[in-house]
Amino acid sequence: MIAERLEKATPENWMFPPAEGWTFDQVKDLELPFDWELVDGVVVVRGRAVPWHNKVRSSLERHLEDCRTEPYAVLAEQCVLVDEYNPPVPDVVVFEKQGFDLLDAEYVPVEKAVLLIEVVSPGSRQDDRVRKPAMYAAAGVQYYWRVERGDDGLPEVHEFWLPVGKRAYIPAPLHPVHRGKLETDVPFPVTIDLATLVEL
Repeated sequence: MIAERLEKATPENWMFPPAEGWTFDQVKDLELPFDWELVDGVVVVRGRAVPWHNKVRSSLERHLEDCRTEPYAVLAEQCVLVDEYNPPVPDVVVFEKQGFDLLDAEYVPVEKAVLLIEVVSPGSRQDDRVRKPAMYAAAGVQYYWRVERGDDGLPEVHEFWLPVGKRAYIPAPLHPVHRGKLETDVPFPVTIDLATLVEL
């Protein structure tokens, strides 16, 4: 009976994971009346994103889609499977699309991800500044952007690179923090007037 009950996470049992934790397959169909994420096999409630966050996320996705080059694709709010107990949902994912079946895929395999972007919200500061970049770097994702809200209300992009053979990010050598304008050549050339990300 217990083994049966724990085959899948449900609205009744999600808060009682098995000893080893829930897996992606066990929670992928779980519907709850709030935003959540699987962290180390535990269903964790996420704070709702504010309009500033959502506007910046959708604008970044659009800009990156407009300037992306082959062999890359861009998606927003897409699960990236780091391991079966950790399928985070970055705000924007840039990944290599060879062999990726858009019709059947349930997630982006972490080995295909080349850039992950998190837009910081009041409820995600620790995750976006510490836990997620450490996890992404350990998984070998080459680039990470953390987008913060500046004192003037405009986005600031903190750009990080993963050195070859390392498992921790370093600030991008030439422009670790982009204010006013984002200019970078990796993973492909991107130039964005950051003020346009919050224009309605």
